[in-house]
Amino acid sequence: MEYLARRLGLRTDPAIFFISAGLTVAFVLLLVIAPGPIGDAFAAGRSWIVTNLGWFFIFGVNLWLGFLIWAAMSNHGHIRLGTKDSRPEYSNLSWFTMLFAGGIGTVLMFWGVAEPISHFKDPPLPGVEPFSATAAQDAISIAIYHLGLHTWTIFTLPGLAFAYFINRYDLPLRVSSVFYPLLREGIHGPIGKAIDIASILGTLFGVAVSLGLGSSQIAAGLSALFGWEAGTFLKVAILTVLTAVAVTSIVAGLDKGVKMLSNINIAMAVGLMLFVLAAGSTLFLLRGVVETFGLYLENLPRLAFWNDMLANENPASDGWGWQADWTVFYWAWTVTWSPFIGLFVARISRGRTIREFVFGVLLAPSLFTLIWFAIFGWQAMEFDGIGAAARAAMGDSAGEISRAVTDSVPLAMFAFFEHFPFTHFVQGFAVVIVAIFFATSSDSASLVVDMLCTGTSKPGPVHQRVFWGVAEGLVAAMLIVLAGEAGLTALQQVITVVGLPIFVLVSMMIPSLIRGFALEDIDGVTIGTRPKLEEF
Repeated sequence: MEYLARRLGLRTDPAIFFISAGLTVAFVLLLVIAPGPIGDAFAAGRSWIVTNLGWFFIFGVNLWLGFLIWAAMSNHGHIRLGTKDSRPEYSNLSWFTMLFAGGIGTVLMFWGVAEPISHFKDPPLPGVEPFSATAAQDAISIAIYHLGLHTWTIFTLPGLAFAYFINRYDLPLRVSSVFYPLLREGIHGPIGKAIDIASILGTLFGVAVSLGLGSSQIAAGLSALFGWEAGTFLKVAILTVLTAVAVTSIVAGLDKGVKMLSNINIAMAVGLMLFVLAAGSTLFLLRGVVETFGLYLENLPRLAFWNDMLANENPASDGWGWQADWTVFYWAWTVTWSPFIGLFVARISRGRTIREFVFGVLLAPSLFTLIWFAIFGWQAMEFDGIGAAARAAMGDSAGEISRAVTDSVPLAMFAFFEHFPFTHFVQGFAVVIVAIFFATSSDSASLVVDMLCTGTSKPGPVHQRVFWGVAEGLVAAMLIVLAGEAGLTALQQVITVVGLPIFVLVSMMIPSLIRGFALEDIDGVTIGTRPKLEEF
C-alpha cells in the first residue's frame, strides 16, 4: 500500500486511507447494485439498536455531561490545553463565534420550526392535549433538550480529549491519539488504525446524512419559491451543486474565503432571527425568551433521564417508543459529527484551561440555541394557534404550519415565512443561508477527514482532499436515491447504525482522560509540568 500511495502522490497513512476509501467505495457500489437488501439491513439494524440499546445512548450522554462538569470543577480544571505557558489564541468573542460556526447553524435552520411544531401537534409526553399551552411548553423544552446542552456535551467530550492529548502532548492528529494512556504504542498498530478508520467512516456518514437533509430543505425552499417538484431528481441536483462548490473550494485553496463566507453566513442567520423577532409578535417573543429559560431548567432533569420505558404498553409503538425517532436518532447523528466538530473545537481552543473549555463550549452555543428556539418555535406555534380558544378564533388558518410539517418536515421553515412580509425574499434568503451552511460544512469536513488520514494539520495533496469531498457527495446522493420518498426515515436508519460504534469509542475517551489527568502534577492551584509520554 505504501508503494501505491507513492505512485498516486498521496501524503497519508496508506492503511488508514486505502481501507477507509475502499470501504466507502464498496458501500456506494452496494447501494447501486442492491439498494433493497442494504436498506432492509439498515432498517433491521436500527430496529434492534433502538429497542435494545436506546437506553445506552440516553444514559451515556448524561454520564458524559457529569464527567465534563467534574473535570471542569476539579483541580484538573486548571490544566491548560497546551504547554504550561500557552495562552488562548482568540478572544472570547471570536471563540464563541467560531463555536457557533462550527456545529450549530445547519441543524437550527432545519429543525428551528419543524421540531417544536412536531411536538406541539403530537405531544410525546402522556396525557398532554395536542395544540394546548402545555403541549407548547413541552415542545420548546424538548427541542432545546435535543439541541442544547446535551448536543454540545457530545461535541465537548471528544473536543476535550483532542485538545488535551494533541495540544498538550503533541500526539498525531488522529482519534486514536486520545487512547494513548490505554493503548500506549498500540495507537500506531492495528487497533489504533481500526479506531481511525471507524472515525473517518462515521464522519463521512454523519456529514452525508446532513447533506441529505440539507438538500431536502433547499429543495423544499425552491418548491415554495418556484413551484418545482421537490423530488429525488431535484435533491440530487442540489447535492451535486453543493458538492461541486465544496470541491472547487478545496481545489482553489480558498481557506480565507471560506472563513469569510462562514462569518457572513452566521451574520445572515442572526439577521434572520432578528427579523423574525422584529416582524413577528415582538413582545410575546421577548416574554417567551425569558420564560423559556425557566421551562428548560424545570424540565431538563425529567427529560434527560426519560427513557420511554412504558412504550411497550402501547402496541402501536412496536416497542420502540417515541425516542427511537427523536432522542436516539439525535444522539447517534450528533456523535458521528463529534470527531469533526471536536477536532475543530480543539484547534481553536489551544491555551485555554479545561474549565474555560468545558463551560465555554457547553454554555455559549446552548444559550444561542435556547434563544433561537424561543423565537422561531414560539412564533411558529402562535401562528399555528395555541389553545382551543385561539384556534377557534383563527378558523381555517389554524394549523397551517403543523399541516406543512406533516406533509414535509423540510418545508416547515418556508411555510413559516409565508406569515411574514417580503415572503419570497425571506424564503430565498433562507435558501441561501442553508446552501452556504451545507457547502462550507462539506468543505470543512473533507479537510478534517483528510487530516485524520495524514495525522497532521497540514493539508494533503489537492486530489487527496478532493476524493473525500466527492465521496461525501456520492454517499449522500446514494442515500437519497435509496430513500426515495421516505427520505428522513432512511437517513435515520443509516445514522443510528453507524452511530453506535462511534458512541462506544467516545465513551472510552472518559477512562483515557482520567488516566491522563492522574499523571498530572496537581497541587490544587497550579498544574505543574506536563508528564512525558514515556511516563505512561
